[in-house]
Amino acid sequence: MRRFALSTLLIVIAVALASTYARAKDETIDELKARFQSSHLDEHPQLGIRIAFLQLRNADTLYREGKVEEAVAALGDIVSYSEKASDAATQTKKRLKNVEIDVRKIADKLRDIKRTLAFEDQPPVEQAVRRLEDLRTALLKEMFADDKKKVKK
Repeated sequence: MRRFALSTLLIVIAVALASTYARAKDETIDELKARFQSSHLDEHPQLGIRIAFLQLRNADTLYREGKVEEAVAALGDIVSYSEKASDAATQTKKRLKNVEIDVRKIADKLRDIKRTLAFEDQPPVEQAVRRLEDLRTALLKEMFADDKKKVKK
């Protein structure tokens, strides 16, 4: 009887987690942006990076479809939400490493996208990559600045 109750409980928990994950995975960019605005500062790094990754996928698709203006708008969101995630991580001193790694992945993917574009479409992508690299540098400085201060004290 106990085994049955325990297995039933585990199945209920598994179904609840699966539905929560599916719901979270299906959130639109607009829903995530609204959630970002209403969320606590501790959640901003994760949400900002998630929005940036979704917009990265959108930008790639839009460039492949020849919708350059819409892709450039998605680039703006990528940079903006990466900056917001970086700022929140710096303020809270949490998830600095994760945000830095994710920003590097986004910049690498943007470089790959840039190589597929016509020459006249490349400058906005290059500008976005440079801004993301500046963010990475600032994050790395923040990550390692604390270590030097602790050693000197």
